[in-house]
Order: sequence, then C-alpha cells, then structure tokens
Amino acid sequence: MGLMDELQADLRAETAELDAMVRGLDPASWELPTPAEGWAVRDQISHLAWFDDAATAAATDPGGFRATLPAFLGRGESAMDELAAASRGLTPGQVHEWFRAARARSLDAFARLDPGARLPWYGPDMSAASFVTARLMETWAHGQDVADALGVVRVPTARLRHVATLGVRAMPYGFAVRGLTPPADPIRVELTMPDGSRWTAGPAGAADVVRGTALDFCLLVVQRRHLDDTCLELRGEGARAWARVAQAFAGLPGKGRAPLGSGRSSGLPSGLSQGQTR
Repeated sequence: MGLMDELQADLRAETAELDAMVRGLDPASWELPTPAEGWAVRDQISHLAWFDDAATAAATDPGGFRATLPAFLGRGESAMDELAAASRGLTPGQVHEWFRAARARSLDAFARLDPGARLPWYGPDMSAASFVTARLMETWAHGQDVADALGVVRVPTARLRHVATLGVRAMPYGFAVRGLTPPADPIRVELTMPDGSRWTAGPAGAADVVRGTALDFCLLVVQRRHLDDTCLELRGEGARAWARVAQAFAGLPGKGRAPLGSGRSSGLPSGLSQGQTR
C-alpha cells in the first residue's frame, strides 16, 4: 500500500468513527456544548464540513483557492465563529449530510493527487501527503470535542501516529507563529502507542526528551488537553519550552485548554483550520 493509500484509508477510518458517534443522535444532543466555548456538537461537524469543501477546492483548483485567501484571512479570528453561526440555521440532519458529502468529495479529490504535489492552505503550503494527514488530525481533534460533549471515551488507535508525526513536524511553527526562536538543540520524542509498540522521532541520545503515551502527546499538540492533565515526561528546557507552545495546526496560536477543574472555559480559538483547534 502506497503512502497516499494508507493515509486515505486511515482518514476514512477516522471519519467512520466520528460518523458513528453522531449517527442517530437526537436533536438535543446535537446542541450539547463542547469544550470549545460557544460551540455545540453541531458546530464541530459543520466546521469540518466547511473546511472539507475548502480542502476540495485547494486540491482541485489551487489557483482559485489562493485567490480567496486574502479576504478570508482578513476576517481574522472571528472567521471561525462567523462560519459556525452561519450554519446554525441547518437542521442536525442537514449538517450531518453536509459533512458526509463534503468528506466524500474531499476523499475523491485526494485520491487523484500525487503525494508530493504542493497544495495551498491557510498556513504554509503543504505536500499532498501532509495535507491529508492534517485532515485526519483535524477530524481526530474535533472528534475529541464531540466525544467530550457526549461523554464518550474513545479507544486510541494506531492512527495516532499520523497526529504525532504532524505534531513533531510542526514544532518550529509553534515557536515561529509566536515570534519565538525554536531551541537550537534537537528534541527526542519517545511515545508508547496504543498497542504497546514504541514510536520515536528525533536523534537518540538527545538531551531534550518528550516521553509518554501517544494519546497524551497528541492531545497536547492539538490543544485538547493542558500539559498538567497529561502524564508526559519532559527532560530539558527545550522540551519544556516546546510543550508550552506545541500546536499541530496552522494559524494563530490560541490560549489552549485550561487545566481541568480550573474553572476557566477550556475551549478557546486557536488559529485557522487544518487544523483550527477551536
């Protein structure tokens, strides 16, 4: 199986898991608040649908997509709430069908891409492989918001390797978007996958190390959990600095999530999708 086939298969599986969570929900459940302040379950799903359609446009008409960027980016951080509000006139069934159709369209577009093709987005351009990985990451991240709202405990899967990979690759971006300089020394990441296997990135023997479960690491880099609510082990100032700014998504940084039990709302805007980690 080639890289793009593997990524698309895993994106389909991640999509199916989210679809199963919302399939059959009663109307009241679609309005349950998620950890993202002001956003209900319906808003998480409509957000994914809107950006799936945007992803299809970026994949099939890069020039046309680029032409829309200045106006969209000019809307600033309010764009995410505006998009969510614009979709609230839809019924839950319409939102669900929109997501299913938009995701199908994007998967069809991705199947036609060369893995190395460069695609525009709301942050830096990405290879097609990274683009599909980012869609999976965002599906997983917003799926966590939905799961938290519904009280569902998801079983971690090997698909977390894609989120972890994106989190590591985005390390310099997390510093740059805040006007900070990344650590000069390399950082080693050592994670335990759900099946007990070991996943690593960075040179062995590095002085700075992030160590823990893949689930904790992924929740941190998509800003779904505060560092204090993970069991990650950080060794070295570089690792500690990274943990404070980690984001696996493009766009402006947000305040992230507050520690559980702090009393502050735990969902705050965090940049632009692909993924916008509202």
